[in-house]
Amino acid sequence: MRWLYPVLILFIFACCIRAKKMRWCTVSDPEQRKCAELAKALAAVLPPAALAAFARLSCIRASSTTDCIDRIKGNRADIVTLDAGEVYSAVKQFDLVAVAKEVYSDGGCILSVAVVRNSSLDIRSLKGLRSCHSGVRWTAGWSLPLGFLLSRNYLSWSKEHPLSQDVSAFFSASCVPGAAGMAPFLCTLCQGQKSYIRQKNHHCETSHSEPFYNNQGALRCLRRGVGDVAFLDHLSLQTIEESEQEDLRLLCPDGTQAPLSHYRRCNLGRGPGGGMVTRHNFRKVVRKFVTTMQMLFGHHGKEKQRFQIFNSSSFGENDLLFKDLTDKLAVLPDDMDVSQVLGLDYAALLKGLGHEGSSLEDSVVRWCCISHAEQKKCEQWALNIKSDPLVCVRAASMRDCIKKIKRDEVDAVSLDATHSFIAGRCGLVPVVTEYYGGSCVPSEGSAHLETNVLPTVVGVAIAKRSSRSIYIGNLGGRRSCHGYTYSPAGWLLPYRHSLSLEHNSSSPCDPDQVFNTVFWKGCLPGAQGNLCKVCMGGTGEAATKRCADNHNERYYGNMGALRCLVGDPSGKSFGDVAFLEQHNLLTNIVGLSSTGWAEGWTSSDFELLCSDGGRAPLSEWKTCNLGVIPPSTVMTRPVLTPRVYDFLMKSQETLAANPEAEFKLFESEQFGESDLLFKDATQCLVHTSHMDYRTILGEDFYTHVETVFNCTHSDILEFCDQDVCSIF
Repeated sequence: MRWLYPVLILFIFACCIRAKKMRWCTVSDPEQRKCAELAKALAAVLPPAALAAFARLSCIRASSTTDCIDRIKGNRADIVTLDAGEVYSAVKQFDLVAVAKEVYSDGGCILSVAVVRNSSLDIRSLKGLRSCHSGVRWTAGWSLPLGFLLSRNYLSWSKEHPLSQDVSAFFSASCVPGAAGMAPFLCTLCQGQKSYIRQKNHHCETSHSEPFYNNQGALRCLRRGVGDVAFLDHLSLQTIEESEQEDLRLLCPDGTQAPLSHYRRCNLGRGPGGGMVTRHNFRKVVRKFVTTMQMLFGHHGKEKQRFQIFNSSSFGENDLLFKDLTDKLAVLPDDMDVSQVLGLDYAALLKGLGHEGSSLEDSVVRWCCISHAEQKKCEQWALNIKSDPLVCVRAASMRDCIKKIKRDEVDAVSLDATHSFIAGRCGLVPVVTEYYGGSCVPSEGSAHLETNVLPTVVGVAIAKRSSRSIYIGNLGGRRSCHGYTYSPAGWLLPYRHSLSLEHNSSSPCDPDQVFNTVFWKGCLPGAQGNLCKVCMGGTGEAATKRCADNHNERYYGNMGALRCLVGDPSGKSFGDVAFLEQHNLLTNIVGLSSTGWAEGWTSSDFELLCSDGGRAPLSEWKTCNLGVIPPSTVMTRPVLTPRVYDFLMKSQETLAANPEAEFKLFESEQFGESDLLFKDATQCLVHTSHMDYRTILGEDFYTHVETVFNCTHSDILEFCDQDVCSIF
């Protein structure tokens, strides 16, 4: 079968016989030598037809990766391998295109780690230390650690000037190769040769001629005692001799230290690995070149005895042309946007760190609204505050808000506990949590309320008092009213109880399956089939199709489930049992009359259905409920945490200073609904950006939600679980 091999090579190059030679950009003498050896190897093994195409690989020596990008843009070189942060800049600012991506043994991503020699240091007290970074805008050495420090508010960034300026003030001295042009102070620890002649100046350049360049260079900076902490990727740890590993430690996000081998749990985040870029009009040729090169000289290459593209050991440096620990190159299709190549989270992080320069979006907070009523309330909020500008962006549902935040189309939203779980799985983080306690007076020495005790609400099932035959265990064939899909009180809690002794024997763990089995029909906004047949849709400005997953559906949410129970104003389209939250139930019952929905209803006309099959007055909700629900939480992308927090605190202060104003952030009655933007039971917002979303939810609730979603199909979790680290 060996005769097939040259035929395959000829086939690959058949369409590009007239192509020019390939010009690979290198950034050091060792890299130039490796490139030259690759060129010799290609010339030795490729057939004549391929040689005519572009096997005459030439190596273009540049002063830095930035110089390489300039040369490729100006058609003075064709390809270069870059860190993912530089790939983003090359695509966004220089109109180049990514054609291949490095994939490692455990996927397409790297972890950012902070390495120290001093056992007394921790991640929360880096201010004033000396820092070593692999490169400016590099994933592991710059973007991920700075994103982490900003999200925890350990590093402050005023946005009035570039981030590099505040980083210069944060560390006492640094070596950040590539930073000379933006912040010379970040180069004070670098040790490359200085010269006024550009070709001879290696100081602080993204070139192997700078001793502290790239991940190995950052490690070298730490080893020599020049810096106190080094930011680099986890792959570099594997090059450290076992005898030295005991002297080095990782800084973990929780303030502790860990051995180097614990990098999977002790890291500052993960991001995409390196990639190759070229010009748009050259991408097809480069793809064929990369495919052929890998087929010949990759780990499973036919000619790997002659040359190995992922091995730099014989050239006196590490990671030349590619990272030495690259397992393979994934050749990218034509239609992949850079955010797909690098991942939505990472692209949003780089934009948030100013990689595209400043924009109008940097000065505003974009809040997600899921209905006409929320949009109106949000716009009033914007008019009543004097803090940073607020922009109200419309989405179709809470799930849609999560997607929009992930895609950098909107910045923040307050989510119920179940949706907070989903958002956490999607890479979003907490900013503040709604507080339903009695007093919001901050403790001494603090400007805002801070507490680790987060009051909860409960989910209840209610029926009309006149419907005496209805109780938990006897709901088979009834009509049900649920707040909305994935709502804790309307979707998550009820299915755990024996709603119908006749239908619940199999105890499936998919709530939708349980409800479809037990109930004749119902209204569960966001669902399908029989669970939408009781829903009504919307009218007027809020017109929408029936069963929409937002307030435009008149049976949506806590107020909607109550309306569903009593029926529409004509007395039709009603349910027999409603599953909702207790926190604003009495107010909503009064609201039935004040909004003109249904006259004459009082709290005594309803009763709670207890999990033991009994019934009780609404006042006994503490003992007769379906379970406890953690508070709602405002979620955002990690890098935006300080901005969103400052905005909310300023809003809260501005509105609290004018108690006579008609607009109330935590009231929704004037907009004809309840729980718009925030729960109406909210007294204030509590700082929780220092807490993990799992901690806010509590272990019991978190485990419950996780169990349910393990056996429930969810489009939004499929979207969230798309992992750029494993798709190649």
